Amino acid sequence: MINRRTFLLSLAATSSVLTSPLKLVRADRRPLLKPKRLQPGSVVGIVSPAGATFVREELNIVIDAVKGLGLVPRLAPHLLERYGYLAGKDKDRAADINQFFSDSSIAAILPIRGGWGCSRMLSYLDYQRIRQNPKILVGFSDVTALILGLNAQTNIVTFHGPNGLSSWRTTQTDYFRRVLFSGETVTFQNMKDGDDSDRLMQVKYRKQTITSGKAKGRLIGGNLSVLSAIVGSPYLPDFRGAILFLEDTRENIYRIDRMMTHLKIAGLFDKLAGFVFGQCSDCSPDADYGSLTLEEVIWDHIKPLGIPAWSGAMIGHIENVLTLPIGLEVEIDADAGTIRMLEPAVE
Repeated sequence: MINRRTFLLSLAATSSVLTSPLKLVRADRRPLLKPKRLQPGSVVGIVSPAGATFVREELNIVIDAVKGLGLVPRLAPHLLERYGYLAGKDKDRAADINQFFSDSSIAAILPIRGGWGCSRMLSYLDYQRIRQNPKILVGFSDVTALILGLNAQTNIVTFHGPNGLSSWRTTQTDYFRRVLFSGETVTFQNMKDGDDSDRLMQVKYRKQTITSGKAKGRLIGGNLSVLSAIVGSPYLPDFRGAILFLEDTRENIYRIDRMMTHLKIAGLFDKLAGFVFGQCSDCSPDADYGSLTLEEVIWDHIKPLGIPAWSGAMIGHIENVLTLPIGLEVEIDADAGTIRMLEPAVE
């Protein structure tokens, strides 16, 4: 009978064969690759790389949204499969993405939702094939692992933006079109939203300057919980000289502090050129004991860095999800509260 040690060693060897060499090598020194821009009638592959879709009507909503953008939806083979809380087995979810990147008729890939599961399938993606066929990949929340992993392994510009089940309201759709259809060099800035629209002052999504100044660098970031979980893996882009943005949702403040501390002691914050913190929706202190505020946690970790930094950006689990290019050169202005693209993100 094979013993546990022998089994684990053989399993590790098998895994390395299945996923090497690209799994172990970042793409930092390779030229940046931009996907082609979307056009009316472009085909969008709808995938489910993380949480399962339990209600068929949710898929119909996503299909309607894609059609409303003037695009043609195509469903992945394993789209509606289930494996517990996941949308099927890891290899099958990865196979859908590999297939769509290999399909020349597909222009973009759009996940239905986040949830959990993208990190589990990163080692099953064919990064060589993906690099040879750059396409638009967009999403947020758990999809952070996917957009960062692909960028780290291939140097393709990916996009932190709407999932299929996002709101697709006017502001969100406008940014999506400007970045991915028109190829504009967009400047992102908070705007009055909802109840603020007829106020003299802005109450919601207020910008707070942590450290004044401007900074340029490659934009990377996403959901803090997901990003912190892939630290130390080959699926995290190089932080050197980068502009990092973070957001999260439904986390206790001490958990935000713990994850920020993880990034700090891993040496990642020391490499940054600039920093932006977005929204932490429904993040609250633990009621059982005293707590720092979210502002105190962010300032404690970022202010000592002495780099241009601001918080309160309209980035996160909110109604209007911006479409931000991962891996592209941007400039932030911590006093104005802006993120400015320095070049188009698509060809």
